[in-house]
Amino acid sequence: MKEQYKGYTIKIEEDTDPSNPRTDRDNLGTMVCFHSRYDLGDKHDYKQSNFNSWAELRQALVRDQDPAVILPLRLYDHSGISMSTSTTYPYNDQWDSMQVGFIYVSKEKVRKEYSKKAISKKLKEKVTTYLVGEVETYDQYLRGDVYGYSISKKDEDLDSCWGYYGDECCLEEAKSVVDYYVNKDFELNGKQLDLFEVRYE
Repeated sequence: MKEQYKGYTIKIEEDTDPSNPRTDRDNLGTMVCFHSRYDLGDKHDYKQSNFNSWAELRQALVRDQDPAVILPLRLYDHSGISMSTSTTYPYNDQWDSMQVGFIYVSKEKVRKEYSKKAISKKLKEKVTTYLVGEVETYDQYLRGDVYGYSISKKDEDLDSCWGYYGDECCLEEAKSVVDYYVNKDFELNGKQLDLFEVRYE
C-alpha cells in the first residue's frame, strides 16, 4: 500500500519476520497453552498429560498462581490460526476451534505493577481489558497482521521501521514521522530566511 502525504511517499508492507510479542516483550499476563501441532503462548512447567480436562488445568492454576484474573484461550484453525478469549463465532465452531489454554496474572503481580494493596473491582476490570489486549496483539502476530513502513521523497529513502501490529497503526506512525520531517524542513527554511534577511538588511 502506498500513500502520498504532505509531499512524501509512505509505503506500508507486511512484516515477513515479525518478533514474537510473547518472547520479545514484557507482558503482564502469562499464557499456558497446550497444542499438538503449534508452539503457543509462554514457556511453562505444566504438562498436558497431568490433566484430564481444561477445568483441571484451571484448578491447578488457581491453586498454584492465585490469579487476580484468568481467561480461557481459544484457537480458530482454518487456513491459518487465530486466538481469542472470546467464545463467539468462529471461536465456538465445533470443527475448527478449540480451547488451547488460559492467560492469567497473579494477584501478587497486579499489586506490584499497579502499586495497590487491594484489588478493587475497577482494577480487576482494567487488568482484564489489558489481558484481552495482549491476546489481541498475539492474535495479530499469529495471523501475520504485522507491518512496516518506508518513507521517501523524490526517490530518496528517508526512514523505515517494522513491527507494527495492524496496518492502520503502522500508517499512523509513518504519518507522525512525516510530520516531524515537515516541521524540521520548516524550521530549517525559517532559519535560512532569517540569516538571509540579516545579511542584506
